[in-house]
Amino acid sequence: MNKIHNIMTVIDYIEENLSDKLNLYNISQAVGYSKYHLHRMFADTIGISIHDYVQRRKLTEAAKLLVFSQKPILEISLVAGYESQQAFSKIFKQMYKQTPNEYRNNQNFYPLQLRFQFNKEIKHLTSQDIQKKIHLASLSDIPAWMNLVHLIIDGFPNLDKTKYMQTLEKYIDQKRAFILKEEDLAIGVMLMNEETGSIDFFGVHPLYHKYGIMEAFINKLRNELIPDIDITITTFRLGDKADTGYRKLYKDLGFIEDELLIEFNYPTQKLRLTKQEESYYE
Repeated sequence: MNKIHNIMTVIDYIEENLSDKLNLYNISQAVGYSKYHLHRMFADTIGISIHDYVQRRKLTEAAKLLVFSQKPILEISLVAGYESQQAFSKIFKQMYKQTPNEYRNNQNFYPLQLRFQFNKEIKHLTSQDIQKKIHLASLSDIPAWMNLVHLIIDGFPNLDKTKYMQTLEKYIDQKRAFILKEEDLAIGVMLMNEETGSIDFFGVHPLYHKYGIMEAFINKLRNELIPDIDITITTFRLGDKADTGYRKLYKDLGFIEDELLIEFNYPTQKLRLTKQEESYYE
């Protein structure tokens, strides 16, 4: 059995028992792996721990109930696996930046984590492969692009799928959307504005996060598209518990902290890669 199949077995079990008490020990017992092996395998493949995946999935389903049902918050708390409404409300606000009551009143559902699913084993990519395969996206790439967005939704709080699709089509028409694909699988995607230097959306398939794909996209911007201006991107603020590691990824690429922002009613921070950082990619 390959690693991808093993991970999907674990995810299937989690999804089938999402309303039950789930932790590393009882999941490992159910799927037949040691908890230490399971922890390493899951985090290495998906990019977050089983604990974080389960918590984010439970809170996403709870958020859905808050918006689309009339269930009392206490009942939703229990369904999400919390022993009290107070405990549920505390973690919900940490992740969603709103209390459950505020979230329900706003009637604007967005997921922290959708079910993680993929059907293909990863293929080895060389840096030369990556550089050659980044190209302008077309309308025919939208299904593969949106499949990737589904996987990396954790990096984009408050993302509205309908509005995002409209934006994506506009950027494709303006030749500001770039994609890296392996057959019909989108591995990396980027929306950018060459006039302002802003990266307006940037995502890499979790199974390929160790292949230097983020560096390759930044390299393309710096060397080919916008060599003479700073590059900016917005991400989670320092200490945001909803961040699964995106801020660190950008900081590791050489981005530095810039202004604090509020985007779509969510606190974020702009990060900046200055021209002086160009040598980092040479």
